[in-house]
Amino acid sequence: MSRSGADLALLLLGGFRTLVDSAIAELAASGYEDVRPVHDFAMRAIAAGADTASELGRRLSVTKQSAARTIAVLQERGWVTTAPDPRDARRKRLEVTPLGFEVMRTGEAVFDRLREEWAAKIGATELATLEKHLTTLVGPQPVRFDSPGWMAHDLGE
Repeated sequence: MSRSGADLALLLLGGFRTLVDSAIAELAASGYEDVRPVHDFAMRAIAAGADTASELGRRLSVTKQSAARTIAVLQERGWVTTAPDPRDARRKRLEVTPLGFEVMRTGEAVFDRLREEWAAKIGATELATLEKHLTTLVGPQPVRFDSPGWMAHDLGE
């Protein structure tokens, strides 16, 4: 039976949602309750140099206010902190804490385990073929966080 383009989009979205929901549940069971994908995206952007709310907002294509709300959540959880800027004493810059890096590493390990589960379900060769085809279709960097509108909802959760 032939599927529509909309069906394909929903299958891809469903695959993403299945992996993310499973990862969130595993992270919660590991003691990291309320971790959301946006927290990981924000910490990765901060680790890569987005050291202010304005810069984080630009990197995630959200408002400075949304970025500031996300930063507040990350700081409350001890995943991000501020430090004096060595170039400008009046300025504070964002940094991912060791605990924040631990959360990211734990999340990466969870996704690796979930990938192994998928390989067990459909076969390692089939999964590798699927990944190869998806890479051909969407490119080697499937999501660019600095693309306008890549995420349509508020970051403050």
